Amino acid sequence: MDLSGLWRGSQLYSQTTLITAFVFLGAWLAYRLLRSDPEPAVSFTVPTPEQCKPGWQGKALDNPSVKVSGSTAIQCYTPATARLLGLVNPVTSDGIDRAISKASKAQLAWARTTFAQRRVVLKSLLTFILDNQEDIVRAACLDSGKTRVDALFGEVLVTAEKLKWTIDHGEKALQADRRPTNLLMFYKKNEVRYEPLGVVAACVSWNYPFHNLLGPIISALFTGNAIVVKNSEQTAWSSAYFASIMRSCLAACGYSSDLVQVMSCWPASAAHLTSHPGISHLTFIGSRPVAHEVAKSAAKSLTPLCVELGGKDAAIVLDDPKGKVVGESEMERVASILMRGVFQSAGQNCVGIERVIAMPQAYDRLLELLQPRIASLRQGDDLSSDDGTVDVGAMVSGASFSRLESLIDNAVAQGARLLVGGHAYQHPQHPQGHYFTPTLLVDVTPDMRIAHEELFAPICVLMRASSVEFALATTNSTPYGLGCSVFGPSSTSATRANLQYIANNVRTGMVAINDFAAYYAVQLPFGGVNGSGYGRFAGEEGLRSLCNVKSVCVDRWPWLIKTTIPGRLDYPMQAFSWPTGRAIVEIGYADGWRRRVTGLKRAAGL
Repeated sequence: MDLSGLWRGSQLYSQTTLITAFVFLGAWLAYRLLRSDPEPAVSFTVPTPEQCKPGWQGKALDNPSVKVSGSTAIQCYTPATARLLGLVNPVTSDGIDRAISKASKAQLAWARTTFAQRRVVLKSLLTFILDNQEDIVRAACLDSGKTRVDALFGEVLVTAEKLKWTIDHGEKALQADRRPTNLLMFYKKNEVRYEPLGVVAACVSWNYPFHNLLGPIISALFTGNAIVVKNSEQTAWSSAYFASIMRSCLAACGYSSDLVQVMSCWPASAAHLTSHPGISHLTFIGSRPVAHEVAKSAAKSLTPLCVELGGKDAAIVLDDPKGKVVGESEMERVASILMRGVFQSAGQNCVGIERVIAMPQAYDRLLELLQPRIASLRQGDDLSSDDGTVDVGAMVSGASFSRLESLIDNAVAQGARLLVGGHAYQHPQHPQGHYFTPTLLVDVTPDMRIAHEELFAPICVLMRASSVEFALATTNSTPYGLGCSVFGPSSTSATRANLQYIANNVRTGMVAINDFAAYYAVQLPFGGVNGSGYGRFAGEEGLRSLCNVKSVCVDRWPWLIKTTIPGRLDYPMQAFSWPTGRAIVEIGYADGWRRRVTGLKRAAGL
């Protein structure tokens, strides 16, 4: 046998297969890139705020606050530098009524649009965002204090992905579902339809001023609804700019800008919105104490809620069950992801990593890796930094600083070790800015308050776990249940079983295995359990939650068969109605037939 000939033939076949695959891939890419879009985006422009232009310097504030003495206006300022951005007039109850009325009228026509027409709006918005990333990023940074990289990933990237997912998959998610029938109803066709609710609302938080504002708007519009969004007073300035982008997009595409109403108001007026009978669904993103008030308010008009309340998310790092040392590169990869999960947006992230729960080998190695990296983090105003040397920006407010310092002090008194940071920071160039030092607190135990209370700050809490079971119990020991990350070896069935054991038993709404928050990057449904709220946004479930889920049953062959009431069961009923009814019930179910046959056999003595 000519083995060398067979070998050459095999190589030639493999090369031909590979070349063919590349040719088809190239042709497919060329088709995707060169074909004309049957639903092309519409171009539009929005004036860039003066504050977003490089070199802008606003008035410095000595005691920055959103409240101004003697005025009802919202004072907007930069948390990183305490510079005045402007004043925003809060909406009143009458203004809320007018906004809902405008949205309701505009929604009547919008509900009749096709999915193709709605995709054009979303494509136009996506194109604008990608073409104007820098202005959007600068606005988000000015109003929230975050760095440009944090804004790029946490504001632009996730919003672009939500738009792309909705454009590509939204129509399929909202198509009517066919449902099975049964023997008695064999002549029926059954389906579930997803129809617009009308005017929906969202009360969103300040930590992601662009994404949290646009996310509910994207879903509401694609489902055929109008929307009223109440933004946080902490980010009222940027919200006005971001709202103008969406409204300009609608107008450029030929639709009423009244479909989207964005407002700022003080808490006293917010209850008028959350209890308004003109609202068909409400999404709330915020704190647990406020959520209780929102739920009570919405109950007055029986408005359904989706409530996202943050969490105490854990990142669990497992050892190999046989004691095998995890490779250096893998531990460095995990450490880098943990750094991003803890310190992104200065820790003000609802799915941020609030606890790192590590088994013994991983614990010791992470301690070596994290301490020098956290100690070297640089704080400041990223917009005034030309070389990208700012790692952690400001927090939106200093209101939580004393609570954070108290939690850290209490943990240290109970045996925890404070290795880095642990206190508010007065920046030498921005002394009125809201900065808290990047912190590393280790040897934290489950009985400490800091292991249970949400921090929402740049604080890395490191906890040791003696076993997989202890890591799981510690993770489940808080009132929250939003997200979770679990890291560990995956090369053997035993290591993969440990990862799945955590994923299957952790009491959270979301889990990322060997990653952080990947579930949101792919638009899986987002939400938690227990103290982290209820309901879901994002993904198919998020879109459908903004719909009237309508069950429809129709005749399959209306020309041949329709439902007819048997004579003995028709009102007024006749004799033998009871046995007739029983017979109908038993006809529909195999068990009924079997019981009847068995009864006849017994009666016959068989």
